[in-house]
Amino acid sequence: MNVTLQRRYQDVAAELRALIRTEGFRPGDRLLTERQIAQRLDVGRSLVRDAIVMLEVEGLVQVRQGSGIYLLDAAAATSRSEDDIGPFELLEARMVIESAVAGLAAATVTKADVVAMREALDEERRGMNEGSGDYSGDRRFHLLIAEATQNGVLVRTVADLWDRRARSRMWAQLHRRVFDDRYRACWLDDHQEILDALRARDSVRARKAMSDHIARVSQTLLQLSDPDDPGFDGYLFSTARAHHIV
Repeated sequence: MNVTLQRRYQDVAAELRALIRTEGFRPGDRLLTERQIAQRLDVGRSLVRDAIVMLEVEGLVQVRQGSGIYLLDAAAATSRSEDDIGPFELLEARMVIESAVAGLAAATVTKADVVAMREALDEERRGMNEGSGDYSGDRRFHLLIAEATQNGVLVRTVADLWDRRARSRMWAQLHRRVFDDRYRACWLDDHQEILDALRARDSVRARKAMSDHIARVSQTLLQLSDPDDPGFDGYLFSTARAHHIV
């Protein structure tokens, strides 16, 4: 993927910093809503969301649930690794790659693969029932699907996506807002549907189930990333682009 396109949200973050300076915002001030920022900068809201998360990680702004986006003391801002990936950029990449991987895995999955995936789901259920913040079963389930393709390149590609997620401070900042176990239960149901499709060796169903799952995760995180706009109209991440993915 072109690096310039990959980092468009960094350009949006730079424009937002400039807007904060030119508008004379001071620490403690409430900033514009995501909708207003998107309109002012003439960019999509998903880019604005990634830019806001980036600035939040840097310590420049704070997103307060149900209140808005507030400017912090710029002197307290911390530097951000240039290797960090925006959460929605990462989710879109996962939708493209992991949906295709699931479709292929449906044609190559073995009984041993299915057994291992069941164990991963059991691990997820135990973690959820115990109220644990451990998502290792989630990662394991997705990597097992890649391994079921018997294609080492795909296994390494999916593992790299998850490693990038683990290293991303932007992802961690956003994911901390997932406080309701009902989200986790829905995602676990999605995993069960993916496994059922794999067991049935239905490539079309498996591909769709994975795409639907990642879209659901994206929708949840988008909703959590936009707490300042009571008029949020249900916009879904990659609504238009998803048609080109699936």
